[in-house]
Amino acid sequence: MSELYRIPFSPRLVALALAAVVLVPAPFDGSARTPDDHGTIISGRAVVIDGDTLEIGGERIRLEGIDAPEADQTCGGGWFGMWKCGRAATEQLRWLTGGRRIDCESAGRDKYGRVLGWCSAGGRDLNAEMVRTGHAWAFVKYSTRYQALEAEARRSKVGVWKGDAEPAWVFRERRWAAAEPAAPKGCAIKGNVTANGHIYHMPWSPWYAKVRIEPAKGERWFCTEAEATKAGFRPAMAP
Repeated sequence: MSELYRIPFSPRLVALALAAVVLVPAPFDGSARTPDDHGTIISGRAVVIDGDTLEIGGERIRLEGIDAPEADQTCGGGWFGMWKCGRAATEQLRWLTGGRRIDCESAGRDKYGRVLGWCSAGGRDLNAEMVRTGHAWAFVKYSTRYQALEAEARRSKVGVWKGDAEPAWVFRERRWAAAEPAAPKGCAIKGNVTANGHIYHMPWSPWYAKVRIEPAKGERWFCTEAEATKAGFRPAMAP
């Protein structure tokens, strides 16, 4: 995904790339991406969904090139051995964005329609700040832009680097694997109907274990986030 590198054209490389697209199934974390709206600027006040997701004017924006701990995730290295790194990441992003105009340049969209954004506040790169302070990992699967900053954070032992921490993508995979066998047909996403609307919970949601699906209320299980979104459900926000 990084726009920093250009690969010389090669028919053989193109053929291999196309084969990979066909042969490798898209993971559930939304990795399939499209160039739609690339370069578009979205600006305004932001609502923080979690440590790497914002909403501006109803547009959901996933910070590109980083992956923050999930809301329910804990990491090692706190005063009592563990600390709530997921909650801390959300609070850090809230502090960085609070009351400020946010400008996000689109790097395309993921398969759920979310904008993949390079976001800033007053000229400060929000994606970079989350990695620099140890509140997110550089998501090198998609971009190497913040790899050097991650190395600095690791040397300084800040945030997730002050103790043992499971990368967010590993945490999600493990939670999904644990929830899948108990879910109907392996569809582990819970669609909950509440007074606040139709909300879906991923297996790593803080409320996932408490949600009970009641079909009579219009609640249901989903196999993918795209399916949940199409049915009119929105993701749960971090506490």
